[in-house]
Amino acid sequence: MGAQWKAKGKELAANAKGRIFGKLSKDIMLAARSGADPAANSRLRLLVDQARKASMPKDTLDRAIKKGAGLTGEVINFERVIYEGFAPHQVAVMVECLTDNLNRTAPEMRVLFRKGQLGTSGSVAWDFDHVGMIEAEPINKDADAELAAIEAGAQDFEPGDEEGTTLFLTDPTDLDLVSRALQAQGFNVLSAKLGYKPKNPVDPASLSAAQLEEVETFLAAIDDNDDVQNVYVSLAGQG
Repeated sequence: MGAQWKAKGKELAANAKGRIFGKLSKDIMLAARSGADPAANSRLRLLVDQARKASMPKDTLDRAIKKGAGLTGEVINFERVIYEGFAPHQVAVMVECLTDNLNRTAPEMRVLFRKGQLGTSGSVAWDFDHVGMIEAEPINKDADAELAAIEAGAQDFEPGDEEGTTLFLTDPTDLDLVSRALQAQGFNVLSAKLGYKPKNPVDPASLSAAQLEEVETFLAAIDDNDDVQNVYVSLAGQG
């Protein structure tokens, strides 16, 4: 079962591709603070690969790297902020934002959480594990996800959001190492990031169709916010 609310959010946004590029650009700018050379900056290298696979225009990619590294004279002050709370029907949510203006983002999050419940720092984080998340697809049909996970040093694996993909889970410190090792095991890495995996996800079957629709509508609205980079939800099969 894929992340239905993500699909709906993308369908609702006419400029979905532009939003994907926007989110990637922010991550690239933040990573480039540690150096503009992908060969010497593992986080930047992963993001550059991801941007190329998403068909980001080269000038957009280069501009993001230069901005982040301070080579354009512009000052980029993005701050990573986590908002915790509940979607309708007590489904725990962690929202990762990357913002240049907390005075804009905070009230927007309060409004978006009105149909749920905005919590304080730590209010739901205890119910999530902080992990490395690598989404990859087999280069050929013979690639074995379980064997690849063992050989590459991943902690676990599960079906990815997109059909035919696998989500490999790692210790946060092993993200780059496992990403590179998966390539040698016959898997093409589509994305790699640090994120949050729910420990005790709610079974969607425990919610009525109407209740699930409320949760998905709530999540899609949050994901559609320009400052939101990632949404992690404690709902089984929803990523």
